[in-house]
Amino acid sequence: MNRNSDVLIIGAGIIGSATAYYAARAGLGVTVVEKDLPASGTTSHCEGNVLVSDKELGPELELTRYSLELWQGELAEFGHLWEFERKGGIIVASRESSLASLDRFSASQREYGIESHRLDEGELRKLEPHVTDRALGAAFYPEDSQVQPILAAGHLLRLAREQGARLVTRAPVTALIRGGAAGDGDAVVGVRTPKGDFHAANVVNATGPWAGRIGELAGVDLPVLPRRGFVMVTEPLPPLVRHKVYAAEYVDNVGSGDAGLQASPVVEGTPGGTILIGSSRERVGFDRTVSTDALRTMARNAIELFPFLERTRMLRHYHGFRPFCPDHLPVIGPDPRAPGLWHAAGHEGAGIGLGAGTGKLLAQALAGEDPDLPLHPFRPERFDETTHARPDTREHPEQEAAA
Repeated sequence: MNRNSDVLIIGAGIIGSATAYYAARAGLGVTVVEKDLPASGTTSHCEGNVLVSDKELGPELELTRYSLELWQGELAEFGHLWEFERKGGIIVASRESSLASLDRFSASQREYGIESHRLDEGELRKLEPHVTDRALGAAFYPEDSQVQPILAAGHLLRLAREQGARLVTRAPVTALIRGGAAGDGDAVVGVRTPKGDFHAANVVNATGPWAGRIGELAGVDLPVLPRRGFVMVTEPLPPLVRHKVYAAEYVDNVGSGDAGLQASPVVEGTPGGTILIGSSRERVGFDRTVSTDALRTMARNAIELFPFLERTRMLRHYHGFRPFCPDHLPVIGPDPRAPGLWHAAGHEGAGIGLGAGTGKLLAQALAGEDPDLPLHPFRPERFDETTHARPDTREHPEQEAAA
């Protein structure tokens, strides 16, 4: 069955939904195919962070600022739909060495225009009275925000559909259709699914940790790998944690490529009264086994940051897979190795925050416009241009089917 669109997006998570919204708003004909249900992958297994506080200087921070402007600007009228909350983030240091590193990190961000404030012990406890007595100081980032990720993806997709976009669910992509005009016969012109073939002038790979598998279908190397992470959820409580609070070591873990378990405390309250506790990172392929070691480490770390949590009951935990790239930058833009194929993946734990910016920049490029930010730093072919060490994609052959 032949269904033609200007843009066909594989994946209905936050990245695919934001791209669909902005592409439809730009007047492009959009079809979204999703292997399961919208937001059923990584988007439904995260905390919904929109953070500037954990970003090193460089292209990702630029994209973060741009995306945050969209969440707080042209998307603000819909903010209540996805519970947008500018709660602010606090990075806590409990060792002199960590405090010195945090001071240097925050100073470099301030020089770049990021708003942050150094907190001494007294100022910290005014903002977070229940934080550990071991804290020596902190940095406060008032721009750090949060959304409910499933609502954000769902409503962006709904808004796209109101502008003419089509959604096809439970349609895993089994093959890419090649063809195209004379001289471009190997171009990607559509996808094959159990629900039929779908054709488009441009095909966008927005499949998160499964993006490498779509790359394989196109015959290109896209080293996006799954990185498992857990989140714990407490019983509803009075407002005891007012901001997103995490230890200074979290920034190092975000930037690490280590395959082993890394965990640092991240604690934040929700409008419903529960407290979310993270974070863990480990590359174990698509192994969904519950790691008691990870959960135990996270609980111990969280108690060190907020001692009252030792007396708090956990209601549940969940886990998912972040799309990890070896250079910690997402892959955004057209793939010259497979004309007609575009990528929007590899955002790791920052996908929710970067979703709006990624979707708009990609839609601008798909519409033939110059994007507001250059996509060059995120180009898919960059991995063919470097000889730096990269994770072995064969390390976990049990990885799940793509998209």
